[in-house]
Amino acid sequence: MSRGSKWLWRQVDVGALDSAGAVRRFALSVGFRAVIVTSLAGLVLLPLLYVLNVVATPIDQTMRLMVAFSWLFGGVLSAACAFVAGHVLRELLLSRRKFERLSRTDTLSGLANRRAFNEVSLATDRDASLAIIDVDRFKTINDRYGHQTGDRVIQSISSLLKEVFGEAHLVARLGGEEFGVIIRGGSVAERLALVEQARCRVAAETILYQDAELRVTVSAGVAEFTPGKRPESVYAWADKALYLAKESGRDCVFHENSLALVEAFPGDHAPDDAQLFAAIGRRG
Repeated sequence: MSRGSKWLWRQVDVGALDSAGAVRRFALSVGFRAVIVTSLAGLVLLPLLYVLNVVATPIDQTMRLMVAFSWLFGGVLSAACAFVAGHVLRELLLSRRKFERLSRTDTLSGLANRRAFNEVSLATDRDASLAIIDVDRFKTINDRYGHQTGDRVIQSISSLLKEVFGEAHLVARLGGEEFGVIIRGGSVAERLALVEQARCRVAAETILYQDAELRVTVSAGVAEFTPGKRPESVYAWADKALYLAKESGRDCVFHENSLALVEAFPGDHAPDDAQLFAAIGRRG
C-alpha cells in the first residue's frame, strides 16, 4: 500500500470523515497539498526546461502559467476528486460502523449480544459485578401462549433492564431468556441493590400482548470481578448463585458470597436475608 493510500485510510480510521463538513475540509486539504506538490515540481523542472531549450517564453510569463496550472489542475481537480472520494469513503465508514454495531446487537431485544458482552467482560477486572438474570418459567410461557408472546416478554424485560441500569452499565441478552449485566462502580451492596431493583420492577410489571395479560418474575445470580479472577470464573460463580436463586423458590437475587453461607445452614436452617447481606458486606 502506498503512502498516499495509507494516509487516506488513516483519515477513515481516526473518524476524520464523520460529517459532510469534514469531507469538504478533507477535499480542501488534498487540493492545497496538490498545489504545493505541483508548484514545487514546477520549480524543480523549470530550470531544466530552460537549459534544454524546451521553453522559450520569458521567465515571468512561464511562472504565471505554472502557478495557474498548479491551481487549476493540481488544486481544483484534485480537490474535486478528493471531494467525491471523501463522500464515498464516508459512506463506507458509516456502513462499517453500522455493521459493527449490528454485529454486537441482539436483534430481538435491542440489547448488546453475547459477543459484545464477552468483549466487555474480558476488559473488566475490578470494581464491577456480573449479574446473570433469568426469566422464571419462560418455557411455560412459550408453551402456553406461543413464541410470539415469549418474544414480547423478552422485549418488555429488556426495556425494563435498560431503564434500571441505564447507559453506565452493560446490559446484554446472552441467549434465550438469559440476560447478563456488567455493573460498574459503587460498592458491592450498591450494585446488588440495583439488581434487586430490577427484579422488583419486572415483578411489578404487567405485560400485555394480544389477549394475554402476563405477570412474570426473574431470578438473578451475582458475582464480583476482582483482580486475578478470570471472566469465565466470574460467570461460573454468578451462574451458581443463579441456580441457588432458582432452587430457593425463584423471584430472588443471590450473591456468590451467599453460597458458602447457605452450605453452612443445611436443611431447614437456611439463613435469612439479614444474614446473607451481612455475609456479603464482610466478604465483598
